Amino acid sequence: MQTTLYLNLLRNHIDLTQVPFSDRGSRLLVFQTPKKKSLFVKLAERLTGIEPGIEAYLRRPPFIHDLCFTDAEGEPLDFEVITHPHVVYFQTRLGEIALVFQDRRTLSFGLPADQTIGLRFVISPEFWQASESGGTFKYVRNASYTSNGEVVENSIHPQRDGYRVDFMVKTSVDTAITIHISPELDTQHPVLPFSSAYSNAETRWKSWFERVPPVSNRFAKTYAYAWWVMANNLISPQGKVIYEAMMPSKITYVGLWLWDNAMHSLAYRHIDSDIARNQIRAMLAHQLPNGMLPDAIYDEGVVATIDHPISAEVTKPPILAWAAMKLHETDPDIEFLKEIYIPLIRLNAWWFTMNDDDDDGLMQYNHPYSSGADDSPLWDYGMPVESPDLNTYICIQMQALAEIAEAIGLDQEATMWRRRASALVRRMIKDFWDEDAGVFWAYHQDEHIPVLTPFNLFPLWTGLLPEKINERLIACLTDPRLFWGDYVIPTVAFNDPHFSPITMWRGPIWTNINYFFIEALRKVGKCDLAKTIRDKTLEMMMKHDDIFEFYNPITGEPPETAAHIFGWSSAVFIDLAIQASQEEGAD
Repeated sequence: MQTTLYLNLLRNHIDLTQVPFSDRGSRLLVFQTPKKKSLFVKLAERLTGIEPGIEAYLRRPPFIHDLCFTDAEGEPLDFEVITHPHVVYFQTRLGEIALVFQDRRTLSFGLPADQTIGLRFVISPEFWQASESGGTFKYVRNASYTSNGEVVENSIHPQRDGYRVDFMVKTSVDTAITIHISPELDTQHPVLPFSSAYSNAETRWKSWFERVPPVSNRFAKTYAYAWWVMANNLISPQGKVIYEAMMPSKITYVGLWLWDNAMHSLAYRHIDSDIARNQIRAMLAHQLPNGMLPDAIYDEGVVATIDHPISAEVTKPPILAWAAMKLHETDPDIEFLKEIYIPLIRLNAWWFTMNDDDDDGLMQYNHPYSSGADDSPLWDYGMPVESPDLNTYICIQMQALAEIAEAIGLDQEATMWRRRASALVRRMIKDFWDEDAGVFWAYHQDEHIPVLTPFNLFPLWTGLLPEKINERLIACLTDPRLFWGDYVIPTVAFNDPHFSPITMWRGPIWTNINYFFIEALRKVGKCDLAKTIRDKTLEMMMKHDDIFEFYNPITGEPPETAAHIFGWSSAVFIDLAIQASQEEGAD
């Protein structure tokens, strides 16, 4: 019943002009061309061996474009779209055409019986680029198309932007045309009867939703969509990606990011502990010899340094230990904790040995992107920056390491980690706390940075501050001149001159930051305020059909630059909706 409900709630919920039809494990993304009756297929792959540059994939044109359906005379067919998680239907005057994933590399188009009907598309399997002294040609991916119907036309026409394919068949029951896209040279693949491909796709998605915990009806539609995102953004192992893992967004963020993977595990722990653990393993697998964890992993490489806006090593906030203990709460696994304990100790040591230039015991960011808050005004005044958010993350990490040590029988080490966490908090109070302002400042070259953000309140999360400081931070958080409003929490204070409601980390709401504050407030006994922030976060997200990277803190709308189908926003919604539903059920 629940599975059918979720599938029905998602009927026509996926807008193919903005959000791709994809499938668990696949790197193929099918979009509808805005204002045109055609489709295009992009690849969720960086392909830096073809076109260098870690963001070149964002500008790469579709692998297949101008894909349309044609009648017996070769005329394009108009269509209306009906989307579901497992299938897309195209209503045409010749009947209904359906699209499913036969497998992660194969699209299958089911065609109406007793018709002559075809596909026309332009494919660009090559990348070419002119230079001053000549030019280069490289292959992008290999592709094949075929059908189990009677072929009546099959022609390929070279043109400026690729090769135009006209492929037409006479159909009977269960006729399909498939397009297979693969890195391998051998692109031979079977064509399943369409009913079999459809049944397999439906079973895959029903199986996914069958494992989803129930929530209150008011969350159901966004909750179902969030779980669709959590499956849709999964990619299969390939190259450097050695576990099934989740991209933050197959459209915008191609690869795995360190703290995103930690946040994604928050949701996966509710349905599949192995997937949740593999989000952590996928990042630890590429730990550098010095203990650092790289910023991002993609099929062909590891991002551990970036040369903009400055050149430096890049990682992300250390929250894997915290995420591992969240998973341990729902599905204890001592062997997994033993597996990750030493790598996490090495990571912690790297922060202390390589990121404290003045040896004062407080860690620093050496690159803005290591904060995760890439364009925050906190970094406008130069690097490195000693920041309360980083040192809070490290404190949370050491508290989690204490719990791991305790779970695996290392009681003395657990005591040591708690002692070190407490010492770090005392150091933050000594060096960062401003009694007059009631916040913890970030510092660059021994000067406090005049920017007010939630990160200046972050040490609340440690649960180790004196009550007086907690009260001052909470007063700041709930001040409508600073952070409190109909929508919370802006990533720069409303009255700060750096505030911009639409510019990434310079004002918009990020749901992971809200999640951290919800946990922080519970930790210090402010459960009612935590509930208010939780409810505000859920309500804001339920206003929209899609789930976005960040939200305008004044209007609650997603800015144009916010990524669609965003992973940790979906994970946060899922975890908070489950929490809220469990509380309601207990009342």
